[in-house]
Amino acid sequence: MSDSQESQRTILELRDITKVYQLGGEEIRALDGVSMKISEGEFMSIIGPSGSGKSTLMHILGCLDSPTSGTLNLDGQAIQNATPRQLANIRNRKIGFVFQFFNLLPKLNVLQNVELPMIYSGISARERQERCMNALKMVQLADRRKHRPAELSGGQQQRVAIARALVNNPRIIFADEPTGNLDSHTGELILDLFHNLHAEGRTLVLVTHDPTIAAITPRRIEIRDGKIATNVDRRLAGIEK
Repeated sequence: MSDSQESQRTILELRDITKVYQLGGEEIRALDGVSMKISEGEFMSIIGPSGSGKSTLMHILGCLDSPTSGTLNLDGQAIQNATPRQLANIRNRKIGFVFQFFNLLPKLNVLQNVELPMIYSGISARERQERCMNALKMVQLADRRKHRPAELSGGQQQRVAIARALVNNPRIIFADEPTGNLDSHTGELILDLFHNLHAEGRTLVLVTHDPTIAAITPRRIEIRDGKIATNVDRRLAGIEK
C-alpha cells in the first residue's frame, strides 16, 4: 500500500454489522457480520444479485436504516444507535443520494428540486440560489433551471438528481442503480460525470447489480447472502480478501 493510500482518512466504517428481519415466524438475516471501511475520496461499487443484501447495506451505510447489531461510524461519529430524527439530520448534512428513478417532484422546476435538501437547513434564500446554480453548472444544466422534470430527458433528470445530491457538499454520495432507467449511451454520460466528480476528490459509492458498471470503479465489493464475498481494490495491485 502506498503512503498516499495509507494516509487516506476513513470516512465510514462498519464493524460486524447485522440486520435481521422477522418475516412471519422466520428470521431473515439480510446482513450477517459485515465489516468494511470507506476512505475519503474513494470511488467504489457494491455489487450483488437481487436478495444478496446490497440494498440493505446501502440503506445502513446511507443512514436510511439502523443495524440490528454492530457499530457504524460516519465521519468520526458513532451512529448505530441514532434515532430516526438524528439519522435524518445526518443524512441531510453529510450524505447525498442519487436513485434509479430520479425522485424529482414534477410540480417543481429544476432549481426548486435541487434546492430541496437545503430548505430545512436554515440556509438563506440567497445562498440556496448560489449553491443550486453552482451545482447545476457542474452538471451542465444551468440553462434548464426553470424547466420542470417532464420537459427534460431521462439523462437530464438524472443530472438534476446529481446536482441535488451535491448542494449540501456531502461527505459521501451514494448512487443506487443510477443508470438503470437510461439507455446505454446516456448511462455512459452519467458514469463519466461520476468519474469527473471523483476526480474532484468526492467520495462516491455506486450500488448496482451490473458487473460492467461495477468494473469502472477502482474498488469493488461483492455481497452474497448478506456477507462480503469479495473486496477487490485495483489500486492495491490485486489485493483481495
